[in-house]
Amino acid sequence: MRKIFLIGLLFISCQLFAQHELSPRLTYPGLFEKVQLSGIYPDSKSFADAIPKQTPTAIMDAYLAQKDRNNFALKAFVNEHFSLPESHTALYQSDINAGIKKHLDTLWQVLKRHPDTVSAYTTSLLPLPKPYIVPGGRFREIYYWDSYFTMLGLQKAGKTEVIKDMVDNFAFLIRKYGFIPNGNRSYYLTRSQPPFFSLMVQLLAKSDTKVKVSDYKDVLELEYNFWMKGAENLQKNKAIGHVVKLKDGTILNRYYDTGDWPREESYKEDFEASKKTKQAPDAFMRNVRSAAESGWDFSSRWFADGKSYSEIITTDLLPVDLNTLMFNLEEVIAMANQQSGDVKKANLFLTKAKTRKAAILKYFWNKDLNFFTDYNWKNQSFSKEETLAAMFPLYFKIATPLQAKLVVSKLQTNFLKSGGLATTLKTTGEQWDSPNAWAPLQWVSIQGLNNYGYNKLAQTVTDRWVNQNVAVFKQTGKLMEKYDVVNPNSIGGGGEYPLQDGFGWTNGVLLKLLK
Repeated sequence: MRKIFLIGLLFISCQLFAQHELSPRLTYPGLFEKVQLSGIYPDSKSFADAIPKQTPTAIMDAYLAQKDRNNFALKAFVNEHFSLPESHTALYQSDINAGIKKHLDTLWQVLKRHPDTVSAYTTSLLPLPKPYIVPGGRFREIYYWDSYFTMLGLQKAGKTEVIKDMVDNFAFLIRKYGFIPNGNRSYYLTRSQPPFFSLMVQLLAKSDTKVKVSDYKDVLELEYNFWMKGAENLQKNKAIGHVVKLKDGTILNRYYDTGDWPREESYKEDFEASKKTKQAPDAFMRNVRSAAESGWDFSSRWFADGKSYSEIITTDLLPVDLNTLMFNLEEVIAMANQQSGDVKKANLFLTKAKTRKAAILKYFWNKDLNFFTDYNWKNQSFSKEETLAAMFPLYFKIATPLQAKLVVSKLQTNFLKSGGLATTLKTTGEQWDSPNAWAPLQWVSIQGLNNYGYNKLAQTVTDRWVNQNVAVFKQTGKLMEKYDVVNPNSIGGGGEYPLQDGFGWTNGVLLKLLK
């Protein structure tokens, strides 16, 4: 029976990961699940990132030979055959007296990784050809949307070469896999993250006069094809992958992970959570994984009842921020084609962008709330959850002046706190809910406010966020992944793992705002 199961598993893996590296779950069947569910390591990501001391075949042969013995000790076996990854930021000691600017300058070296070398034994890391910056803490690899906000700081620090290296790494991933994975790990090959690559290319072109947007035309178009795959033949009121066609023929995007099993980096957490939902396990897992693709993992934004993780319905929702990012991608592809002389294709993508802009104003402007919200395509209704995702139409200058005014009014009244802007108005214990705040959403909001002339409020948000970052640094000597902006004496929490320090996107946005 086990042999049949393994053959079936191998067949499935070949279908899912043809020409791709196998993830740890598929490399060590049985052993991986045993380790992750045993709770040997408090963080499931530890074993997912572990470095084997032998070939997978040798390790699995040893495991199958020993696992049924009375004296078999799982943790001892794992320690014998694997090395756990290290956290570089955990080894770094900051000098609070030197000041935050010196700290930021030093962190670029702490968080920098050199081009990856291919290991003699299989690991989950997908090697990249050029240097890159990681977020820090448990996040030991490059992350997609994090990197854009990290690049903002690299630009201010004059590190244009590092920006180009990172953009080229993402281009390498697109050419190899057809998309940018969540991060450069094999277990992330089922999903991407918010498509910020077009903004990275724009930033690089502004920072380096030798670079043109058209230099990346092929990969921009490949990424677009990934997000739009299946759109051409889709029937009305149907969805496939990342694409949804509404009843009136409008095509918009959603987050969608191709996997429907527990995330390998959060295996035990997902396995336990699946027992507490009324959804079918595969549907629940896909909704969880799709929320991870959004970067907002997790938030009341994705919950049907606005409060319960067990009610997660990510794939039912069309996210306002994702679709504004797709609007920008369409505009940048048009620009790339204009630069390369393909006027016909440039006009095609300008039309796509114009069509999407109209759809964004139709399907994400919630007249009842006077706010931009997500749209539930399954029941054809606006989400009731108010979040900072509403600032993306202002960031990309899609909102009308009246819409911007109404959004800003609510932002000032409900979201503005002593340390910056809260992510949502709900307190659920999830890390992408109040009282937590995140650097990328502060940046998007500040720029969105400036775009519509609300400069004084933008400066207020800037000052409060910078002061919060500096205060926590003076208290801890660290810059954090997220901050509690409601309670001045707290540094943020919630979520599946402990608060992380480092931290790539916090450093990038802070440096940009300080300058």
